[in-house]
Formats: sequence, C-alpha cells, structure tokens
Amino acid sequence: MSENTKKNLQEAGLKSTLPRLKIMEILENGRHLSAEEIYRDLISNNYDVGLATVYRVLTQFENAGIVIKHSFEASKSVYELNDHNHHDHMVCVDSGDIIEFHDEIIETRQEEIAKKHGFKLVDHSMVLYVKKIK
Repeated sequence: MSENTKKNLQEAGLKSTLPRLKIMEILENGRHLSAEEIYRDLISNNYDVGLATVYRVLTQFENAGIVIKHSFEASKSVYELNDHNHHDHMVCVDSGDIIEFHDEIIETRQEEIAKKHGFKLVDHSMVLYVKKIK
C-alpha cells in the first residue's frame, strides 16, 4: 500500500482504518469494480469486512471525491479512483468489458457545440455501448 493512499484519505478528512486502506488498495489495483467484486476480493484475502461496510466506505470515498461511481448498467454500479484525468468509456454489451478512451477531436467538438448554443461546457460524461466486430 502506498503512502499516497494514506495521504489521499487524510486529505479527504478520513481516518486510515483497515477497511478503508484495503478498499483503496483494491481500487488502486483494478478499475471499474463493483462493491460486490471488492467485497469478494476482501473475503478471498481473509479480511472480515461486511458488504455493508464496503458500500459505506465507497459512499464516503465518492463524497470525498476519491472515487467516481458509474452506473453503466441499470442494476450495477462500478467505482474507479478519481485520477482527475478526463476520459470517456465504451461498454461492451456482450462481455460487460469497460474500455477507457480519450479523443481530443471529440472533446473539441463538444466544446464547439456548447458554444454554438451559447454555453460553456463545464463537464460531461460520454458512454458508448459497443459490440465486438466479428
């Protein structure tokens, strides 16, 4: 576990409890994880943490800006660490795989469209739902 992990928690005003540290560690090693996936990882590594605790910690992390919660599927949310680098997502409708991408042309075009309509773009989220070409 990195010193950065403890620093991120402290900066967010959160104590470095074992559940928080372990959940941060899991999030640092994987992207777009559900609460259930994080819970299973904890259990498989013999950490006695309840699913309710995982949800509570993730909500605290989201409120503190440490993680971003995505609801790509209606019944499932996933979490990723907020690295403050903008990117968009593609979700494979067959496998559920989530692919991150950044495209400067798309970013520029979105700003142009907002400006054309008399607005300044302050934030956005784009998700493309895709199928593998066979």
